[in-house]
Amino acid sequence: MPEIRIRDAAQLLGVSDDTVRRWIDSGTLSARKDESGRLVVDGKQLAELAVEQARTPQTRMGSASSARNRFPGLVTRVVADTVMAQVEMQCGPFTVVSLMSSESVRELGLQPGSVAWASVKATTVVVETATEGKEAGGTA
Repeated sequence: MPEIRIRDAAQLLGVSDDTVRRWIDSGTLSARKDESGRLVVDGKQLAELAVEQARTPQTRMGSASSARNRFPGLVTRVVADTVMAQVEMQCGPFTVVSLMSSESVRELGLQPGSVAWASVKATTVVVETATEGKEAGGTA
């Protein structure tokens, strides 16, 4: 079973070390000391908590979609010329960049501070893990 240090668990979930410790104290997460005496949490339990905590914020945008990878966020930057535009959004801890027509930017009224949804669709997803002494990866 993978074991994850408190600091790393906090970073993975986008919370503070203290939040992870409060979850341990309240019984939300269980922890134990590793061979080095450091407090660690079970990776599987942490993953389950991450899924549970990852609730899509409710907004009043009133649209429906079959897309699963939809992220609410704020437009932070728009760079446009006469034909194409680059739109950057901050969606929680993630920055999403989209290339689209300048006409679409105008029609959607996108500007810094606009609330929007980023729908992500990709044909290839690369998954990587760090292994001792080398990098390993695969595609799905």
